[in-house]
Amino acid sequence: MNDDVAIRVEHVSKKYCKSLKRSMLYGIQDIGRNMLGCSSYPEQLRKDEFWAIDDVSFEVKKGEALGIIGRNGSGKTTLLKMLNGIFWPDKGKITVKGRVGALIQVGAGFHPLLTGRENIYINAAILGMTKEKVDAQFDAIVEFADIGDFLDAPVKHYSSGMFVRLGFAVAIFCKPEILLIDEVLAVGDVGFKIKSLNKIKDVMQQCAVVFVSHQMQLVAAICTKTLVLERGQVKLYSNTPAEGIEYYAELFESGGMVIHGEHVIEIINAELLDSNKHIIRDARVEYMQQVFIKVNFNFLQERNITVKINIQNSEQNNVMTFFEENPTIIQYSKHETDVILDIGAIDLRQGKYSVMLNVLNKENNKRLCKIDRLLVFHVSYFKSAWADIIKPMNVTAYIPETIAGRFQTRG
Repeated sequence: MNDDVAIRVEHVSKKYCKSLKRSMLYGIQDIGRNMLGCSSYPEQLRKDEFWAIDDVSFEVKKGEALGIIGRNGSGKTTLLKMLNGIFWPDKGKITVKGRVGALIQVGAGFHPLLTGRENIYINAAILGMTKEKVDAQFDAIVEFADIGDFLDAPVKHYSSGMFVRLGFAVAIFCKPEILLIDEVLAVGDVGFKIKSLNKIKDVMQQCAVVFVSHQMQLVAAICTKTLVLERGQVKLYSNTPAEGIEYYAELFESGGMVIHGEHVIEIINAELLDSNKHIIRDARVEYMQQVFIKVNFNFLQERNITVKINIQNSEQNNVMTFFEENPTIIQYSKHETDVILDIGAIDLRQGKYSVMLNVLNKENNKRLCKIDRLLVFHVSYFKSAWADIIKPMNVTAYIPETIAGRFQTRG
């Protein structure tokens, strides 16, 4: 293994079982076969089994940061847990060279009844740090974590943000040679994110980073290359983060409509309409264009409903919500129903977006179901912007009268 290569993954696969009872049975069978020296048939799938990770290969060198991206359920966290030694692969080989610092789950590795101070020493010891080395870094860890007066309080009283700050501080100041991060930075506030990004960039020269996130801004800021996963398989392995992010956006666009919750309605068709109620071809919307959403559906249950709309970006984050203060009640009908939703002018930055339709019970306003990816559309805008929503403004410059009076010409 090359001295610069910190992580090498070679044709790795991992299978799971959908049934708890069968997984326990298969586990007993596999243990019995191993004790008898028989093969456990790792390459074969038994009933209810599936490949969570399927033939994945890559390597990460010191000074590199690999961004692993993909939709929910694509296998990102499973892969990270195998890199951390929590799971063993069923096929293939993983070689890890160096001390690993991992942030895979909020609160992982912390004992809830112990204080923050005690958990710092325990976590550092797990990472291979001696007490003397922890003592030398202790003040820096506490200052970075910024948990104030809660240092000597049991961590069961910590918020999720405090868990993340403390866990990240321990992992980063114990000088890991490999740093694994799984979406936990999404929990922290903006100030902590900026501080964490700067710290990751500082330690990258001495370690390899594997970063899992749905936030493409963070991937672009941290990573030097990307791996795109879909259903456990590598769809793209690129040495440039921009290429991976663009490919991920294409996966986002190609996905179909998904219904979560009760099947109250059946969507027949959904369309974007312009201000004249004409169909917007290719779902390409100009900045500040007036847009309507037309939904054609059948009722599957005899209910009266109301609806609400969310707009999500390619990272599946909500960027806009549309609702009525006095919701229009959509009456149950045995026939097809058309609903036209006026969402006004689209003031989003350039990019791909999807529409989520929320179906609510008109009696108590509770959500019955949500329909992800009802529509996918692209916003065109000639200017670049760092925010999701772009608002025009008017600027008026003037000199206050109290000041202007001082500059009047004396006769």
